Amino acid sequence: MSVGQITRSLLSAVQALTLVGLGIAMTDTARAQATASAVAAAPAALLASIQQPTPVQTSTPAAHDPVREFVQRSLPATQTNTRVDITVGQLDPRLRLAPCSRVEPYLLPGTRLWGRTSIGVRCLEGAQWSVSLPITVSVHGTAVVAAEPLAAGSAAATAAIRLEEADLTREPGTPLTDPAQLVGRSLIRPIAAGQVIRLEHLRVQPSIAAGDPVRIEMVGKGFVVQAEGHALAAGGEGQPGPH
Repeated sequence: MSVGQITRSLLSAVQALTLVGLGIAMTDTARAQATASAVAAAPAALLASIQQPTPVQTSTPAAHDPVREFVQRSLPATQTNTRVDITVGQLDPRLRLAPCSRVEPYLLPGTRLWGRTSIGVRCLEGAQWSVSLPITVSVHGTAVVAAEPLAAGSAAATAAIRLEEADLTREPGTPLTDPAQLVGRSLIRPIAAGQVIRLEHLRVQPSIAAGDPVRIEMVGKGFVVQAEGHALAAGGEGQPGPH
């Protein structure tokens, strides 16, 4: 091999090594630039994820347990032989709240834990917010129920009623729990068969009419005063007389 050939071979080898070296160097630089870009973008993405509001989850049983326990502790003393079911609702899905590490349920002013109602939930650690959470408190117990359709103005006979377990909170009003509460009262509205009879469905039947002779007796300590007269208006047991 001539000196020229040897020289050209050496130059070719050097050029090849140089290109390989440049290729490696460029690859390392590209990797370094990509890594630097990723590292620079990571804090911004992390900050965005932290600042992004997240809704409070209320659909899991674990989230409901503290609320149910709180409501159970806050219930007033109810009549004997009753069963209470507590159903926790959900917050408005459009509501967005900052993340919170500890929440506390509380009673809203004027709240009655009966039927459909609401309690308050506030954040104690991690944020400052309070919301209203819907709940349903169903009280099941023995009540007076119509055994057949009852007409307005009628007095419910013993054969037309029965005692059975019912949801006492299903309708507004005070449910009757003793048939004796019907004595001397009539219905002011029709009652369907199977419907719970409530105190608000009744009115006292007049026991005297206007013009009937009456005797008034007032008893005090050591004395009794009696007088006779005529009723100025109709009235029933427990109703105040005209002045």
